Amino acid sequence: MTEATRKHQPALDAAIQALHGRTFFAAFPENPSPEIYGADADANGRAAFEARRHQRYTELRQGEPAGWVGQEESPYEQEALGIEYPYYEPATLVRNAEAAFGPWRKLKPAQRAALLAESLEGIRQRFFEIAYATMHTTGQSFMMSFQASGPHAADRALEAIAAGYEEQTRFPEETRWEKPMGKYNLTLHKTWRAVPKGVGLVIGCSTFPTWNSVPGMYASLVTGNPVLIKPHPKAVLPIAIVVAEVQKVLADYGLDPRICQLAVDAADHLIGKDLAENPAVKLIDYTGGAQFGEYLEGLKGKTVFTEKTGVNSVILDSCDDLDKVAQNLAFSVSLYSGQMCTAPQNFFIPAGGMRVGEQQVPYEEVVQKLAAAVTGLAQNPKAGPHVLGAIQNRDTHERVQKLALDGGRSVLAHGSVEHPTFKNARTCSPCIHEISADRIEQYSQELFGPIMLVIRTRDTQESIRLAAQLAREYGAISCGAYTTNSAVKEQIMDEMSLAGTPVSFNLTGNIYVNQAAGFSDFHVTGGNPAGNASFTNPEFVIKRFTWVGFREPAE
Repeated sequence: MTEATRKHQPALDAAIQALHGRTFFAAFPENPSPEIYGADADANGRAAFEARRHQRYTELRQGEPAGWVGQEESPYEQEALGIEYPYYEPATLVRNAEAAFGPWRKLKPAQRAALLAESLEGIRQRFFEIAYATMHTTGQSFMMSFQASGPHAADRALEAIAAGYEEQTRFPEETRWEKPMGKYNLTLHKTWRAVPKGVGLVIGCSTFPTWNSVPGMYASLVTGNPVLIKPHPKAVLPIAIVVAEVQKVLADYGLDPRICQLAVDAADHLIGKDLAENPAVKLIDYTGGAQFGEYLEGLKGKTVFTEKTGVNSVILDSCDDLDKVAQNLAFSVSLYSGQMCTAPQNFFIPAGGMRVGEQQVPYEEVVQKLAAAVTGLAQNPKAGPHVLGAIQNRDTHERVQKLALDGGRSVLAHGSVEHPTFKNARTCSPCIHEISADRIEQYSQELFGPIMLVIRTRDTQESIRLAAQLAREYGAISCGAYTTNSAVKEQIMDEMSLAGTPVSFNLTGNIYVNQAAGFSDFHVTGGNPAGNASFTNPEFVIKRFTWVGFREPAE
């Protein structure tokens, strides 16, 4: 274990430095080129994924299961993957985690951090396998699957490891304490321990099964807590591979691999509530809908970290090049068919239109520019299918097809997009609906998927007021804004910061409101109803352990 600590210390030091600097840092390259990952990496990863179909997943080291279950379906093929995973009763999972707790918590923070960093090296060797697993469970394109579930997820995991390691080593383990008392000094020997809280539970989502799960998973592990990973039943394989690699490292170093366990739902029994309500479970990380997230936040005796649904806005005031703005926003709406928590939904446009350079472009022309850009991307046979990907959930597909808003009008109808490789892919191009600003009840809820709402406002002031109100009352994870007016920019920054929402200003080209960079961007602020936590800030790790002190007379 000493060798592992020495091996990974430079990477941890670099990661901590990046956390403080907030500049670009990536420990795992996002380019899936053969020069970086090897000439056979893609083919081997695809073959490994294909070999898993209609088989039992036997890599886990969790003991004899109570049964085997599997519910995954490829959104590209609309056929079952046929992979079965070991099922364990919730009480068994918790009992095993408690048994593994003691040895894990007694390791030094540096030792835990090194072992977890070692697991990321194993995961790196399987980025392509994880990519195909993600693609055929979530509907993401191959490139997004590779980047989001591979390098970007690994960077977020390393970020959590580094933050947890730093916070546990912020204070000395011991000190000699002396208080002058006149003729003599009062002397004590003081020691402190960073004590983990107990069993952690990570409840994953169906659209980003690793990127959204590994921060909480690794934050709990590095702070000494055993963890149960409860994935969405439709997206298990990507995170199962991650758990298997963590277990492999634990076993290789003589530790109980059940420090980290996969906890899958039975076909007729969702086990999330059973696990969450178990008294031994002290930490819960959750990504998903607001209703279940609020239930978790209300549980007593738990420390809960949530990312829930939000309503993301774009404020259109003025710009220099409307065509570039429209293209950027069309990509943002279309990327993974809007199935991202950062995807924009509500586009606030003043009735008087936008100032573009020295001209005032009418409202209707702005709307048509956006619609044309969305249509152009969706109908581009080379780009469209790979940007849009496939729809993960049938309900999302039906929502787009059946959407009708009272008092509004359809600006752009949805359409099917033919995928060049998968003829049966569940696809849908974005639709655009216009809604009056006074119908707030219709745009104050998240309409998950490729749905774009245009809201006609009196002026930019009303646009800002409504965007901030939605973020405060209903939650928002991202906000886009376009303005060339410095006073308007400052007002947007002020109002949206009070609403706990980060703002991306005047993005054009190849950077989009959807993106959040590890080691630089805080994902979710915890400052509005869209979530109560932010990874990775210090609070994300320090709430997973407590400082306990001991003192005695010094010799």
